[in-house]
Amino acid sequence: MATLAEKTETVSAPHDASFAPRHWTDRLPDGALDHIPGDAGWPMVGNTFKMLADPPKFAREMIERFGRVYKNKAFGGWQVALVGAEANELMLFDRNKVFSSEQGWGPVLDKLFPRGLMLIDFDHHRADRRALSIAFKPGPMRHYSGSLNRGIAQEVDSWADQPMKFYPAIKKLTLDLAADSFIGIEWGPEADKINEAFVYMVQASVAPIRKPLPFTLMRKGVKGREFLVDYFTKETLRRRKEGGGQDMFSQFATATREDGELLPVDEVVDHMNFLMMAAHDTITSSATSLIYLLARHPEWQDKLRQEILAVTGGLDANGKPRDLAYEDLGKLELTEMAFKEALRMIPPVPSMPRRALKDFEYGGYNIPAGTQVGINIAMVHQMEEYWDEPEKFDPMRFTPEQVKARHKYAWVPFGGGAHMCLGLHFAYMQVKILMAHLLTRYSIEIEEGYDPEWKPWPIPQPKDGLNVTFKSL
Repeated sequence: MATLAEKTETVSAPHDASFAPRHWTDRLPDGALDHIPGDAGWPMVGNTFKMLADPPKFAREMIERFGRVYKNKAFGGWQVALVGAEANELMLFDRNKVFSSEQGWGPVLDKLFPRGLMLIDFDHHRADRRALSIAFKPGPMRHYSGSLNRGIAQEVDSWADQPMKFYPAIKKLTLDLAADSFIGIEWGPEADKINEAFVYMVQASVAPIRKPLPFTLMRKGVKGREFLVDYFTKETLRRRKEGGGQDMFSQFATATREDGELLPVDEVVDHMNFLMMAAHDTITSSATSLIYLLARHPEWQDKLRQEILAVTGGLDANGKPRDLAYEDLGKLELTEMAFKEALRMIPPVPSMPRRALKDFEYGGYNIPAGTQVGINIAMVHQMEEYWDEPEKFDPMRFTPEQVKARHKYAWVPFGGGAHMCLGLHFAYMQVKILMAHLLTRYSIEIEEGYDPEWKPWPIPQPKDGLNVTFKSL
């Protein structure tokens, strides 16, 4: 296999200086990627089904055959994969503004989550991100922490001493918490209807049928979007008139750009739709990964439990876990390291697409403007050149010394650069509060030898829902 280091000459594409991609539907000139090795797969479907069946296995086979730069035909078109920490840095840091997130994610998300923060680029993205960041300042975050403590404490009380499927339970809890912290409404029928619309939208975003035909997931997703657009539009106008609360939606509704102008109502709605989607499925996946890995490694449960008890003081006079205060989040260093290791082993976003707006060079190849490109986060998180014994669960990889010694872009579960996940601190907070309420009351147990199969794409989840028991201490 030819590695990046072995390539000494750049292989160039037939150049067409007139081609400037303005939309993801603009097609590359014929033959533009002929110089890049790869596999077209079967007629019509390409490698779509082979890739979906086992994405990690497919990626390993392609790298073994073609190296760390290869092309793959799937979902109706060609994409060039760039594999390695250096590729992650090139695409995510994007020093020269080569890569469009809008045109990368657009084919997958535009019908359901258009103009969300991940689907806009450069100056527009910077301006909206700055406006929306108000929702993640200390004041609102302190409010969210109170909501999370209340909601999590109430729900996990019912999880005691009975076999359960963790994934659907944490998915429901995460949606209910989002209704409270994100939208500022109580759990109940209204929240249930909003949650149902979001579930349909997320499912439709990766449905194989991409048109909203009757009885399809895409149709349900589009109808869900119509409901939420109507709901969030009315609520944005009401909250601007009456004054909002501390929830995330109220913060967005009154957010302003640098010139003092409020964000347009339709943009507030689009950002709210997108951030609800981005938060609930990724947190559900990553919390499930952490629970599974802690169940397999009870010694780490003990270490995190002792840390949490030292910070919160343990159970109160009624035998209930004390809340984890917002000011104490930073003290749970081992808990954060364990979460980071879970994100390394099972990243909630295994790969990330972009589209090249300009020609660029990488790994000995000239890659032309208009190429759909992507990085493989999950693969890089398992590469031995960055991680000793990558299959081993070892939170100590994330001590400050270890992090400093490693390539900065070898670990990118939240992306990087200008598009670094805006809600990453909210994710850390929710998971730490969840651990504080679980580990001070329960041990996490699974059957001996239990090794569930995971659905690896688009967002990892255990196929059987993850069978666990929370046994009272």
